[in-house]
Parts: sequence; structure tokens; C-alpha cells
Amino acid sequence: MATDREHDETTYVVVMNEDEQYSIWPAGLSVPSGWCYVGKHGSKADCLKYIAETWKDMRPLSLRKQLRSVRGREEQA
Repeated sequence: MATDREHDETTYVVVMNEDEQYSIWPAGLSVPSGWCYVGKHGSKADCLKYIAETWKDMRPLSLRKQLRSVRGREEQA
């Protein structure tokens, strides 16, 4: 039996937050506060493929910055 997910004809957009975390959002809805459109739209599969190809470091940007800061202090010591 087919499910609604298998026949999802919704167009999605790829969005990103200030921590450079990606998600998808239905194209007909306003992008939630704190998220911005990154220029990719299409089927759910297309958008998820784009995210998989683009989002290589899943750590939030704030954590990556913190780790770089710690490494910098360690190198100076």
C-alpha cells in the first residue's frame, strides 16, 4: 500500500539557520524566523540530495568557532 510520503508532490526549499544547519521547508510557506532560503528548491529528494552534498560538517557553526578558538589557544601555549 502506498503512503502519502511516497507520493509527495510538494515543492520544497532548502533553508539554513545562523548556525549553518540545513533543513527543507514547503515552498508555499513563509520561511521561519531565524532561517533563510539558500537558493535551492525542488522535490523533497532533490533538496535532501543538495543538503547531503553541501552540508559536510554537521557541527553547528557556533561549536566549530568555539573549537577553533580552543585550538588557537592551545597552539599559543
